[in-house]
Amino acid sequence: MDLLDAAFNIVLGLILGTLGGLFGIGGGLIAIPVLGVLFGLDQQLAQGTALVMVVPNVLLAIRRYHQRNRINFHHAAALGISSFCFAIAGAAVAVSLDAGRMRIAFVGFLLALAAYTLLRVLLRPQVGSTELRYPWPWLGALGAGAGALGGLFGVGGAVLATPVLTSVFGTSQVIAQGLSLSLAAPSTGVTLVTYALHDQVDWALGVPLAIGGLLSISLGVKLAHALPERLLRLMFSGFLVLSAALLAFEV
Repeated sequence: MDLLDAAFNIVLGLILGTLGGLFGIGGGLIAIPVLGVLFGLDQQLAQGTALVMVVPNVLLAIRRYHQRNRINFHHAAALGISSFCFAIAGAAVAVSLDAGRMRIAFVGFLLALAAYTLLRVLLRPQVGSTELRYPWPWLGALGAGAGALGGLFGVGGAVLATPVLTSVFGTSQVIAQGLSLSLAAPSTGVTLVTYALHDQVDWALGVPLAIGGLLSISLGVKLAHALPERLLRLMFSGFLVLSAALLAFEV
């Protein structure tokens, strides 16, 4: 990889990092289809390479969200521990599946989440709370499901956890995004290791993306806390549709 390619990848990482901080997903959700479309990577390789950027992005984003809205340790631990355990199983399954079928499944998964998020905004507009509607141990079940899907699709489960936290547990969007990142941190780490052991990571491409992401993710977090709740949820739904559309080009 020459300097021009490296510079392009860093700039791409800057964009992905901003989006990752804005929506509390570390950038992996949009990075996976982008890597498939721009670089022709198959689904597993795109997911593994995206994780090189996602893991450090998630760790920094957690710190930034915690500085603005203190993340409850018990809530984060309940999500993170169960997510970690089930992400191992999800990642082990993912590396053995057909890449084309995985991409189709991922597109359907994103569209379903986008429709659900949009319907909630349009039909039942409400302001979320900083408190959980149900006792925090129930977060373990959410962490297990999100971790398994995160390991399978390489997105850390945050994309599933965020709408569930806002709808079922009644949190605000920014609180949900901060907790989702706490869930994503351990599961993305173990998922990256699993993909790397199966040679499903392009490190030369992933490292420049990670550099760019680390430089910009704080800006995304700042934007997330500046935007109105309803607008942020609408943008999150549109972001899911955009990601699904980009993936569909590769199906």
